[in-house]
Parts: sequence; C-alpha cells; structure tokens
Amino acid sequence: MIAQQLINGLMLGSIYVLVGVSFTLAIGILNFLNFSIPGLFMIGGMVSWVLLTQGWHWAFAIAGALAAAALVSLAVEQLSYRRTRGADPEVPLVSSLGFLVLLENLVLVGVGSDQQTFPSLLGDFNFRVGGLVIGAAQAISLVLTFALVVGLSFMLGKTNLGRQIRAIAESRSTAVLLGVDVGRLVPKIFVLTALFTALGGVMFALSYLQVSPFMGEGVGFKGVAAMIIGGMGSVWGAVIGGLIIGLIEVGSISAFGADTVNIAVYGSLLVLLILRPHGLFGKPAIREKL
Repeated sequence: MIAQQLINGLMLGSIYVLVGVSFTLAIGILNFLNFSIPGLFMIGGMVSWVLLTQGWHWAFAIAGALAAAALVSLAVEQLSYRRTRGADPEVPLVSSLGFLVLLENLVLVGVGSDQQTFPSLLGDFNFRVGGLVIGAAQAISLVLTFALVVGLSFMLGKTNLGRQIRAIAESRSTAVLLGVDVGRLVPKIFVLTALFTALGGVMFALSYLQVSPFMGEGVGFKGVAAMIIGGMGSVWGAVIGGLIIGLIEVGSISAFGADTVNIAVYGSLLVLLILRPHGLFGKPAIREKL
C-alpha cells in the first residue's frame, strides 16, 4: 500500500515538476514571476481537448495546443514583460496575472465552466509490477518529464544557447556587452516556458481525464511551491520540490482525506521556509542558479 502511494505521488509530482521548472526559468533568468503560467497550463489541456473533440488526430491536437501556448506566451512577453520591464517589480507581475484572468474567462465564455471529460487515448492500459499498478499515461508523463529536464540541463550547460541564457541570468548588461542579442533570446525563453507548461497541462489531461477553464490555478500555486522548496533558480531543485509536493499530496489524501491536501502541502512549505528560507538547494544572496 505504501509503495503504491509512493508511485502515485511521483506520478502526480511529475506534473508539478514541469510547472515548477517553468517558473524557475522565468524568475531565475528574467527575474519575472510569470503568473500567466497557470493559464498556459490550462491552454495545454483545454486546446488539446477542443481539437480532439473536433476530430483531430491526437498528435496534431497536442501540437496545436503547444503552438497556441507558445503564441500566448509571446504575447505575454511583448505586452507584459517587455513593456513593463523598467517599471516597479510588481507591475509586470500584475500584468501577467491579468493575462491569466483574461485567458480563463475567454475559455469560460467559449466552452463554459463545467469540467470536461478528456478522451482516454491510452484506454485502460496499465503496467503491473508485482502488486503495483502504474497507469500508462502517468508513466509516460514521468519518463517524459525527466527526459525534458535532462535535455534542458544539457542545453543550459553545454550549448551556445544555454551559455547565452546563463549570461542573461548572471547579468543582462554584461551579456549585452558580450554580444548576446537579448531582444531575440528573451522570446525564446518565453516559448520554452510555454512548451514545458502546456505539456504539463496535456499530461495532466491524459493522466486524470479531465479539463476545465480553471485547471491551472491549483497546479500553478503548487508549481510555485515546488520552485520555492527546491530553491529559487535551481532547475533540479524544482524537480525535487515537485516530487516532494506530489508525495505529500498523495500521502495526505491517503492518511487524512482530500480536504487536508492544501494544509499538508502549504504547511510543509511554511515549515521549510522557517527552517531553510532559501529552499533545499538555494543559497543566500544567489538568485540565478541554473
């Protein structure tokens, strides 16, 4: 029983990992707490659901959802981040929150507020290992999440694009002096965060077979919590944080019921911040740690 709960927690945590990594990229590189990310998560799930109900092949439906999220993220970059970057820090934060509210209400008007059933693309196929049952969609989500994070870490550490991104994270002005085209690179970062986030929304829909206009809110807060638990700016810290939250959530449901989930998750976050304010892998006075 405990082993099954651990498996379920890791599967759920993989969704929070993608969202936590997206927040980490936004704040670790751009110092921008992008509150449109929950909306991008919702777009991943809702747009793929709409396209599937219109008869699109699943591969094209998912690709369409990722493309829609990328376009919205570019709009956030142009209208929220770029135009308010020189303002007080709370201005771009509030404007990105406005995008979240706008996206949710546009979808609300378009499809209604009811929770929708997502098509089961993998049927009832499960993996059975001993007495453990692992859903195929959840297993794919976990494997894909780690593959993406490994790929992201390789890109940041070993490629020219990654070096440019890390240069911006260290010092934008220095990066400009070194010849980094910040104006062209920042939109790529926004697209990257959109793809991670929207894919998380698709994986959530595939795993739990439900979507709604407000599906991103709870997941978004837990993505922020994953980022904080791991340490601001640490990609692998966000991974560990997301998995920890998934385990806490499943464990609290099993032990005390669903009503205690938020108490357990955010209570644990509060305790951690009291004991270690910079998170598990964060360091004092260091924000940009990729």
